[in-house]
Amino acid sequence: MTILCVRFQLPPTSEADLPHLLGMLEEFTPVVQALPPDGALADLRGAERYFGRDAVELASVIRVRSLALHGVDCVIGAGPGPMLARMALDEAAPGVTRTVPEEQGATAEFLADKPVAALPGVGSATARTLGDYGLDTLGRVAAAPLSTLQRLIGAKAGRELREKANGLDRGRVVPNAVSLPQALGCARAGGTPILAAERPFGRDELDPDRHRRALLSAAEELGARLRALEKVCRTLTLTVRYADRSATTRSRTLTEPTAHSPALTRTAYGLYEALGLQRARVRAIALRAEGLDPADQASHQLTFDPVDEKVRRIEEVADRARAKFGPRAVMPGGLGGAAA
Repeated sequence: MTILCVRFQLPPTSEADLPHLLGMLEEFTPVVQALPPDGALADLRGAERYFGRDAVELASVIRVRSLALHGVDCVIGAGPGPMLARMALDEAAPGVTRTVPEEQGATAEFLADKPVAALPGVGSATARTLGDYGLDTLGRVAAAPLSTLQRLIGAKAGRELREKANGLDRGRVVPNAVSLPQALGCARAGGTPILAAERPFGRDELDPDRHRRALLSAAEELGARLRALEKVCRTLTLTVRYADRSATTRSRTLTEPTAHSPALTRTAYGLYEALGLQRARVRAIALRAEGLDPADQASHQLTFDPVDEKVRRIEEVADRARAKFGPRAVMPGGLGGAAA
């Protein structure tokens, strides 16, 4: 295990501390990849030899130093590659580093019973397609013939999915830098630009309607910022933080790259509903727009829907109002139909 995936349990008002925490990780290894708004990957191959400790022992030192120097606890997953470290993080708890052993048999056992959607990069549509054919766990995907997977989801995607389901992690940690302004909302993860918007609650929130209003507000903010930058995004990521300081993160690739607020809102609602939260005590909700591309290079499928065209014209007017009077000139939900 040479890769750590660290999620710092930052209060919503303290995300500007992320660059300082990344600097603390860089005291152990220069190979650190920021995962805004609150996480990082760290490759400890050289650090294990230099400090004479394995990754799990170094994870304990990192946790103690984070608490002592910054007053911030963290949860840590460890694995032989970035994908497995991320998956280990999903099962980690404060004070205990969740590990995925490097031995092939142990890795296969860790993955076998997990749903296909637990694999980073697998969206709900792909998971549904595979589930329709009984391939609902990674163990079943790993045992399936390659030709079957390629027939269902395509040649390249099928090959990559089968490799990942068998524990083959070809990913690597890509060092990047996060400045203070980036940590507050615009950064680059793995060399890919992202935008982020977070909505913390004043108290742990149980009401799903308030969760949805927060999603609506965050999605409209992202849409406005994307349009101001003349960008579109290909992927939307939802992070829900709970009262016990745990978090759930899910991503979905959009049907087409967009900066259209109602489309972002619908996707955010879909991600939220797929979590199936039951009386969850939510502390904060965050959305990230990832895979940003220039808007003038993106194609838009014409719908000939007068309602959609009307909403897009209203967006243009709202964007001009924001530019002239400030970001609060248009209230969340003011783009007709977005809150539906």
